[in-house]
Order: sequence, then structure tokens, then C-alpha cells
Amino acid sequence: MKWLPLFPDTTKIVDDALAIAGFSLASLADEYGTPLYVYDRATLDHSVAGYRASLASTYGAAASITYAGKAYLSKALAQWTQFHNLWVDCTGEGEIAIAKAGAVPRERILSHGVNKSPADLKSALQFAGTIVVDNLDELRRIQLPITNFQSHPSLWLRLLPGLAVETHHTHTQTGQHDSKFGMTREEIVEAARFCREHGLTLNGIHFHQGSNFHDPSPLIKAIELGLDLAREINFGNEWHFSPGGGWGVAYTEEQLPQPNIGDYVQTIAETVTKGCQARGLSLPHLHLEPGRSLVARAGVALYRVGALKRRGDKTWILVDGGMTDNPRYALYGARYACVAASAVSRERSGKASIAGPFCESGDILIDEVWMPEVEVGETIAIPVSGAYQLSMSSNYNGARRPAVVWLEEGRARLIQRRETTDDLLRRDEGL
Repeated sequence: MKWLPLFPDTTKIVDDALAIAGFSLASLADEYGTPLYVYDRATLDHSVAGYRASLASTYGAAASITYAGKAYLSKALAQWTQFHNLWVDCTGEGEIAIAKAGAVPRERILSHGVNKSPADLKSALQFAGTIVVDNLDELRRIQLPITNFQSHPSLWLRLLPGLAVETHHTHTQTGQHDSKFGMTREEIVEAARFCREHGLTLNGIHFHQGSNFHDPSPLIKAIELGLDLAREINFGNEWHFSPGGGWGVAYTEEQLPQPNIGDYVQTIAETVTKGCQARGLSLPHLHLEPGRSLVARAGVALYRVGALKRRGDKTWILVDGGMTDNPRYALYGARYACVAASAVSRERSGKASIAGPFCESGDILIDEVWMPEVEVGETIAIPVSGAYQLSMSSNYNGARRPAVVWLEEGRARLIQRRETTDDLLRRDEGL
């Protein structure tokens, strides 16, 4: 089963059917309905342990792991982060509220955002320990109300390195010269001067070059640029440095084996260590933001087949979810694998496209994937569904977001209930 490493760590095949943490996926689909997302805690725990071990063996100073909330954030997930003392990267007021409800302490909430609204900034100033400043206009807006808060957050400046990493689509690149994110070197220097003149707590540099990349070597030059700025700004002995995140995962059998976390961490740790030594800088508190590579493989999406269509050489498998719970194909042509949950050894007889019920030709989950013959009513499982799916879901066509189940140690727990039509109507006011 070449596809098995795409699934969570606790996945087993029992009587030709898939089970995770001891639970039959088909039975979970029957009990909770579909579409259904399941998350395996053991996989999440193992991912954190892998990062921690790599950092301990390669970096000689303090280091932290920051969970990127934009990958997927719920109250339960936020609570899980605190079992491992993770920081949580929150983009805006909504994610900060979820983190706070999940008992993430102020000192571990990191506020991001390219154009933070007044409400976003107010929430960050109240509840975040650190704000990553994206631009000079934002910095000026932070300075005005900061005297109204007893506890001032630390500020990091987001650098635009002018260097992208190689990803499968330009929409997942963030570090190139024409990107909307961050500040140029000249803007960073001006921002640092502004912070000093106005008594703001500036103690870090941050950058991000892209999401789901597999080669860490483009990070080296960007880290060098960041360290040059750190020397120019002169943070002193205690400062923070974050080269972002974005380390990739394998989504299909062809992309296996999984990208090596150790290679990624070692490249960063060695570059930072040698770069600081060469510049006479103290080693910073190093922060990594491995959102996708922590959570993506822990999640599996389950759908039920509702109809089959054949149009010449084209076969359609129509299921009960699609672009409203997973828009990644529609956004940038993402690829996945797929397995019939109760018949994993059934021979793959031909290619089919798996699509949803929504009124868009782009409502496709997987285009042209090798599949066995399936029947109406069967459950299919799509692995590596834990990141950037539910967090980008919508109510298009009146769709209701799916339920989410947490699996651990023989226990299944509903952590997000399925949305209902009452939820849609509750927000609306009539004429």
C-alpha cells in the first residue's frame, strides 16, 4: 500500500478497511455523517516531538515552535497546543479569540496580518504577547493607542526578503519582490528608528517566503539578509528571530517520502548559528512556524459517494463535499490521493475525477486520480486533509461546514459540530 504513509501514524488496515486510532473510518462516517474530518492526536504529538528533537540536536540556544493558526484552528486544537507549550500564530481578531478561548496564554499568542484592522490591532494589543508588524502605516497605528494598555506587546518587524521558495503555485509564495507581505530593508530600518523614538518594545525580525516547499536552501540567503538587519538594528543580547514556516508535506504517492523535517531544521539552525558568529551577534531565540507540517497529515476527510457519471473517457465520482470544505484545488490546483475506506485492496481500474455538489465547474476535490470501481453509498477517504481546508471553508450554495472528530487512545470526540441551516439563518436580519 504505497499510499499508507500519507495517512496518520495510527492508521491500520483491518478486514480490508481503514481504521485510525482503532476506529473504522466507515463507521465514523455512519455515526457522524459526511463530509467528516477526523484528526489523529498521536500524529500531531509525534510531529511536535520530531521538531523538538531536531531543534535540540542542531541549535545551541533557546528555540520555540509556533503553531500557524491559519492552517486550522479550533478551540480544541488551541488547547492541544498548550500540552506542548507551543506559541500560536493568529491572524486577526477571530483567531486571537479562538486561541484565548483555548487557554493559550498571552505570552504565547503571536499576532500576524498584512493589513490589520482597528479591531485586529485592539485585540492584539489586549491579548497577544507579540505583534509582527507588517508595514509602517500599521506601526504608526499601533503607537497611538499603545499607551492605553498596561501590558505592551513586543514587536517584531516583518522583512520582505525579495526571495521566494519553490512551491507548486505562485499563490503560495510570499517572499518575492512584488509580494504584498512585509517591509523592504529600508522600511525595516525606518521602522526600527520609529520604535526607538517612541519607546516601543522592538525585539525581533520575522520573514516568510512561501508555503509547502520541499527544498530549504533558498532560506539561507534570506536568513543572511535578516541577520544583516539584526546587526544594523542592534537588538542586544536578547532578541527573537523567525524565518517563518511553510515546510511541505507529501500529498500524493508520487511525492513520497515525506520531506525530511531534520534537513529543514538543520539548515535553519546552522545558518543562524554561523551567521551570528560571523557578525558578532548573540544567538537569538529561534522560532519556527510549522503549521502545515504539524497538522496536515493528522487530518483525513471522509465523503460519501452520491452519484457516478461517465462522459466518454471521463468518469465522475460525485460526493457530498467539495470546494466549500476544501477549496485548494479551485484555488491552485492542489493534488491528493484517495482510498475507498472499506475496500482498500480493490484494484484501481482507471482514472476518475472526484467532485462535489456545488454549482461551479471548479468544484473538484481531485482531478484524474487512479481509483477502483466504487458504488453509490460508499465512503472514500482523502488523506493529508488537516491543513488549509477547514480554515478556508465557506457557505457557498448554503453549504454547512462539516463536523470534526478528534481521535486518541481509543476515544472519539466531536470537537466541532456540523453547521445547520439554523446557523446560517441566525446571523441574518430580514427587511
